[in-house]
Order: sequence, then C-alpha cells, then structure tokens
Amino acid sequence: MSHFNIRCRECGKVLTEVYCAFCEHCRNALLVTEYKERNFRSDGGDGIWGFNWLPVHTPSFKQPGPVVYKSKGLSAYLGLENLYIAFNGYWPEKGAGLETCTFKEFEAAVVLQNAIENDVQGLIVASAGNTARAFAHLSVVSGFPVVIVVPTMCLTEMWYLESSSMVPTFAVGDGDYSDSIDVARRIALTLGYPFEGGVKNIAKRDGLGIVLLEAVSVMGRLPDHYFQAVGSGTGAIGVWEMAERFLLDARFGSALPVLHLAQNLPFAPMMKAWQAGSRDLFSGDLRPELIAEITTRVLSTRYPAYSVKGGVYDALTATDGKMYGVTNQEVFKAMDIFEKEEGIDIVPASGVAVAALRNAVNNRVLRSVDSVLLNITGGGEKRHGREKKTYDVDPRLISKRISEKEIEVLLCDTLKKN
Repeated sequence: MSHFNIRCRECGKVLTEVYCAFCEHCRNALLVTEYKERNFRSDGGDGIWGFNWLPVHTPSFKQPGPVVYKSKGLSAYLGLENLYIAFNGYWPEKGAGLETCTFKEFEAAVVLQNAIENDVQGLIVASAGNTARAFAHLSVVSGFPVVIVVPTMCLTEMWYLESSSMVPTFAVGDGDYSDSIDVARRIALTLGYPFEGGVKNIAKRDGLGIVLLEAVSVMGRLPDHYFQAVGSGTGAIGVWEMAERFLLDARFGSALPVLHLAQNLPFAPMMKAWQAGSRDLFSGDLRPELIAEITTRVLSTRYPAYSVKGGVYDALTATDGKMYGVTNQEVFKAMDIFEKEEGIDIVPASGVAVAALRNAVNNRVLRSVDSVLLNITGGGEKRHGREKKTYDVDPRLISKRISEKEIEVLLCDTLKKN
C-alpha cells in the first residue's frame, strides 16, 4: 500500500492512480500530498531518499541532498544570531555535492522516480536553464528518457554535465520561457509523453520542499523566517506545504515560517500583484520586454503559480509573508557579499534572495534573535567550472509557431539520433 494520498485543496476529494493533474472538479486548485505517517522521520541514510515525506517507494538511483549550516560570516555581517543557510550546489569542503549546482536537482530526482513508479515512459520538460540541466543529468543517471525545451535567450547561461547529444533538447528561437512551456505542452501531445507538469506535479513540489526537511533535521525546529528567490514560485509552495506537515507533527514548532519571496526588478509580476493586495496576477506587470532587463532569466516565467488555489498568493497569506523586488545592482552586490563572507560563489538567483534578506534587515523586518533560513538555490558554479568538465548546450532550434506536422518530423529525426 502507498504511504500517501493525493487530495484536492479546494474540494477535499482524494484522488488515486493519478500522476500529474488537477482535480476534475476544481481545475484551478492544486493537488497536495497527504502522508499517512504524520510524524517526520529520516533514517539518516545517504542523500534525500531517507526522508519519509516524499512520494516515492523504492528509489532506483542515488541523489545527494542540500547542506544546511549555521552561518558565521554573513550572520555577523547582517547582525543575525540565528541565520541558517541551505546551500544547494557544489562545495566539497561543506559536503555539498550537487554538480548541477542547483536545487532543481531535488525536483528532477523526485519527479523522475515518481514517474518511473507510475509506469510513465518519458517526460517533456520546459526550462529556462537550471531545471533543464538537472533533468538532463538525472535522465542520464536514471536511464529515464526526457525531452527538454528551452528559450534560446537563455542559452548563454546554460550548460550540461553530459553532452546534449545524450538528451533531446530544443530551443525556441522567437520566444521566452513561457513560450517554451507552450511548445513543450504541444510536443507532449504529439509524442504521447506527459508534460512534466510544473507546479501541479506533487512530486516536483515535494522534491523542492526537501530543503525544509533537511533544515529542520539540522535546526531541530521550524525557522521563524524563510527567504528565497522565485520565478514560478513552485519551490516556495513546496516549502509551505512541508511546513504545514510539520505543524501537524507538532514537535518542531507551532507557527508557519514567514515566507519572504523575492523577484528581480523590473520583471516582478508576483511582487507587484502582492503589493497591490491582489490575487489577480495581471495586476502585476507581465510585459515580455522586461525580461531582457533582468539578470536572472531563470526567474522569468509569465506563468507563475500565483493565483491558483494553493499557490503563492495563498502561501503568502497563510504565513503573513512578504515579497521583495531587487535591482540588478543589488543582486550583484549581494553575490559579492555572500562570496566574501561565506567563501563560495552563488548564482544571480541566489543573489536575489540574499539581497532581499539585506533589505529585510535594513528595514528592521527581522529581530536579531529570529531564526532565519536562507535558501541559496544555486551556487559553486565558478568552483565547479574550474574542477569539472561541462558541455555547452547544442539544441535543435525551433519556432514557437512550429506546426504539429513539423513537430512530428522533428521528433522522429531527433529521437532516431538519440
């Protein structure tokens, strides 16, 4: 028997034998995993698979987890006595072994293992960079086939651990990340593989929530505050859902961590909608031309999980959360500060989170004694680049206007080569 059920947040219906979908009655509500074991448990095993709150049964490949530690350098710089850092990346001295240098590796691992156990034959994945790298790597590790779709505008920031000839990759030359999602959905219909699903995939959210599982294991309690940069918001939702499970356990705290979520100005639609007090994302600013002005294009989706029941708006409401907008200049400053104080480089998206934390401290949002968890969603790329071999991504170029017939021909040709 499975150790979890899947329930609709809106109507409460429990679904069975479902891989990745909305409730048929409540199309605008997320499903959520309910684990039958209410008490959190980790068997202390290697990597992520020792946690009991994951929607997998018999993992078929290894997967290292995050490293959570109490900060000394950045905490002293900011005047925070209880700052904990969840470092997701490559930092051998700290025991951080994510060679893709991103916490998206947890998402990919749990999604692929969950798909394997549901007899799914392959997945179509849309990405702005980090997710592509993680899924490409674990596709090779697990032997599970994926087809990846990315926007050409993000290729300059992309790399793989394996040759891209090993993983079918397409690049949309006349669109952004959101256009890539649209194309990926059409490819899924043509090929017959499921679309990976984004935020509505419970395995994806629970995989990203692993950061909080490890943090509570180290801290012995829920943090008072949680900081993260967001694009779709899926990772933050996953952390909120894990925090709700900890409240049911009741051994690690009685209050949800306040979510502090940040975006890169000027493309910050969720921040603008939240500050306007609106659940309607279109009260934010979704103009595609703003994406070219930010340094963190991995955060640039025009389809964030904001308005959906169980999404970012509800997570912020439930936790009395806050949203921040930070400029490119603030991002680069924060990256420099983190590397100087903690001794390892971080990616720009992580710089967004550090900049938001600095702003919160400067605006006296936090008390010096508060327990704070900072999610460094990616880091160690410079170090990794000096020590490991990587590959440029060499995708097949396509248009967002590609026809279904052209998709069929392209897939046939590409999959034969792979």
